[in-house]
Amino acid sequence: MTEALALHARMISEAGAIHGKAGRKSTVSDWMEMEKARGISVSSTALQFNYLAEHSEPGVPSVINLVDTPGHADFSEDTYRVLTAVDAAVMLIDAAKGLEPQTLKLFQVCRHRGIPVITVINKWDRPGQTPLELIDEITERIGLVPTPLFFPVGIAGDFRGLLDRRTGEYVHFTRTAGGAKIAPEEIMSADAATEREGDAWTAAVEESELLSEMGQDHDQELFLAGQTSPMIFASAMLNFGVRQLLETLVELAPPPGPRTDVEGGERQVTDPFSAVVFKVQAGMDASHRDRLAYMRIVSGEFERGMVVTHAQTGKPFATKYAQAVFGRDRSTVDTAYPGDVVGLVNATALAPGDTLYDGPKVQFPPIPSFAPEHFSALRATTADKYKQFRKAMDQLDSEGVVQVLRNDTRGEMSPVLAAVGPMQFEVVTARMKAEFNVDTIIEPLGYTIARRTDAESAPELDRQRGVEVFTRTDGAILALFSDKWRLQYIEKEHPDLTLEPLVAAAD
Repeated sequence: MTEALALHARMISEAGAIHGKAGRKSTVSDWMEMEKARGISVSSTALQFNYLAEHSEPGVPSVINLVDTPGHADFSEDTYRVLTAVDAAVMLIDAAKGLEPQTLKLFQVCRHRGIPVITVINKWDRPGQTPLELIDEITERIGLVPTPLFFPVGIAGDFRGLLDRRTGEYVHFTRTAGGAKIAPEEIMSADAATEREGDAWTAAVEESELLSEMGQDHDQELFLAGQTSPMIFASAMLNFGVRQLLETLVELAPPPGPRTDVEGGERQVTDPFSAVVFKVQAGMDASHRDRLAYMRIVSGEFERGMVVTHAQTGKPFATKYAQAVFGRDRSTVDTAYPGDVVGLVNATALAPGDTLYDGPKVQFPPIPSFAPEHFSALRATTADKYKQFRKAMDQLDSEGVVQVLRNDTRGEMSPVLAAVGPMQFEVVTARMKAEFNVDTIIEPLGYTIARRTDAESAPELDRQRGVEVFTRTDGAILALFSDKWRLQYIEKEHPDLTLEPLVAAAD
């Protein structure tokens, strides 16, 4: 879908496929070798582009900062970080699979943060559920009322076009070879649609009228309040419904607004410059080995070269190497404004959740590390790569690819990795090899639960069977338990010990 949006914004001439097979090039947003090989996104990617919408002022395009997030549940923590930086979210739902567990979790985060959601039912060109079944599932399972703007003509697997519910017109699509080009559209009246599509059009109109009778028409106030969700049916592979999504984003998604700081005050977009770092990524360019920190501008105007303050350290930070990002491609950016995503090169002092500001001090709330559920020890296959191993671990740790835990017993060359999902470990080993030429071995550990503890409780916990205590890079002391029964036993036998739950993924 990200690729299709870039195609319709005329930022690329031909849409790629994640696998890059059948003669099609690979996508601009999925560039890592692991992503190409598996056909999934494992890391969020930012793409900034202009789009001239139908109802925009003549010649005045809108600027869209799109952050493509991983869809796989194992990489949901990366997506949570992204959700701290956006003004609206597009919830992509598979027409056949419906709501998946990770989608449900992400919606809960959106609700908690007050992020309005636009829903896209994707893959309508393949067999799947009926539109009303999907609408009911969303309403019942997450309490969000879908208000379709465009309703499909033709059942799932027989995608002919869209009924524009606000105009009553029919948008008919024509397929292109392999879906690599923008699908031509033909706008028809209701009478012409009836003559062309017959029962398929009639069924779409009747179901649309049923939704109207149930009050499921778009209401902007309810959308911004997080009670309803504008819905579009689409096929990213065929480029059907993609223009409609872009138009909807420009028309309905809220512009940048104020952001709450750690003191509970609000930083207005017109206040002096401030920004929050939501992602750090290295290894994007094998020839440079630089590190890019993604910041979302919260307020004021950013000018390349300005010296700002790093809130976490109080030290000055020079912004000479500031870049606009489009996947792995970058270009120098001289000015940027609230809502823009800017990449800062070789920003080794920055970490996700950090604040940069100019003028009066401001600091935004940190991005929490979530409760890991999988634990493995990592070690190099040979001892002669000690420096490369340490450098690689420091890099991946600072990016937040995994949480890195250490203790004196295991030593520096055998840290324990803690992750939300096991595929994060595969990313670590793949990047250690590709970027640092270090072969590693992952050894799963028999722990399933982590609890935050303190220095006073650590010695006693370390003496307990089925428990091991570590220090995380941020200084937090974590106790790992073999299972919940072991944890419950120790809590009962030693009620004086500090054992605090970590932040759950959907909190």
